[in-house]
Amino acid sequence: MISVIIPTYNRAGFLKEAILSVLDQDYFVTHPDFELWVVDDGSQDFTRDLVKDFGNKVLYLYQSNRGVSSARNKGLEVSSGEFVAFLDSDDLWKPQKISRQMDFMCAHPEAVCCCTEEIWIRRGKFVNPKNKHRKYSGWVFDKFLPLCLLSLSSALFRRRIFAEIGSFDEELPACEDYDLGLRLAHSYPVDFIPEPLIVKRGGHVDQLSRKYWGMDRFRVTAILKALQLDLSPQERAWALEELQNKCRVLILGFQKRGKQDSAQTYINILQDHRFEI
Repeated sequence: MISVIIPTYNRAGFLKEAILSVLDQDYFVTHPDFELWVVDDGSQDFTRDLVKDFGNKVLYLYQSNRGVSSARNKGLEVSSGEFVAFLDSDDLWKPQKISRQMDFMCAHPEAVCCCTEEIWIRRGKFVNPKNKHRKYSGWVFDKFLPLCLLSLSSALFRRRIFAEIGSFDEELPACEDYDLGLRLAHSYPVDFIPEPLIVKRGGHVDQLSRKYWGMDRFRVTAILKALQLDLSPQERAWALEELQNKCRVLILGFQKRGKQDSAQTYINILQDHRFEI
């Protein structure tokens, strides 16, 4: 069985299309044994009523506002499928998304996660992703360090990996996908299907990437966590190099904003790891 988890917070305007894109999967026509969970992270709009209109096709869980990581973890807790797919409530799946991925996973029983290519839309217009967002297959720990290349809306996971690598870090207000991606890429190859099977809709004001300045703050935290893993010497070298790069960017950014105390935090991290300032 496949468990689909949609975390949402005050996005009723997007949510209906996201739900329909799951229910319209061609795979579920011939394999109806699936579950779709909407985990409502404290919405104050008409999310509850919208989901109710779908009847027993959609399972609904409400919790007080604790953040997207908590909502995803709650979805993992209550769902039971052997395979798990997440869909952000502002994104959409193409009808063949799950069938393409299940074909791949069945043909490659050793695979634990496969992702697909994406179509990007920003404020209603198509956008070509930059080369730095290029996706890769295989052992991609080094590719995952500069920025998050694990697109959760495009990923299909075998559930068992979460027992091995852990779930989403609820202490991170953003970049929780980056953190998960580092743990995943250290432990397993990540497979990529070069077919655009999801639509990512961005540019709206409530996106976390627009809410927080200096997203590298959270990536630094994730890298420091990754350095506690049993990394290979090469992985450790890659992680330390990226830690140095991100800390230097943050130091300059905080100093330009006159926030010397915040800059000192990252100066201390560099000093702790014996980097020159």
